[in-house]
Amino acid sequence: MLSEPIVLKLPPELRMTDEQFFEFCQINRELRIECNKIGELLIMPPTGSESGNREGNILGQLWVWSEQDGTGITFSSSAGFTLSTGAKRSPDASWIKLERWNSLTPEQQQKFAPICPDFVVELRSPSDNLKPLQE
Repeated sequence: MLSEPIVLKLPPELRMTDEQFFEFCQINRELRIECNKIGELLIMPPTGSESGNREGNILGQLWVWSEQDGTGITFSSSAGFTLSTGAKRSPDASWIKLERWNSLTPEQQQKFAPICPDFVVELRSPSDNLKPLQE
């Protein structure tokens, strides 16, 4: 099993627009694809079973809290977000205040929403380097 993402470096003229990146991800649904702020494509390996269990537990706890609190909504690792840097990321679990989420158009909500979640959880695997995760 791979532990590091595969990084595809593209020349500037081949970089995709937000719409093209979304379509690329839809065509390649079997892959977990992210894009960093400099336009490199990151093909993420599947998580190990133990990490997947921890991720599921965290997401479950966040969802229960969010449902009880009622001020926001929870997202799984399948949700992608377009950050202000242009990076497109999918944290392991995330939460956004309802007022911020509702300020987006329905079209923005259906794709990789142009919003940074208010709260994110990114699990660190034993093989992960902390610095890239923080960035």
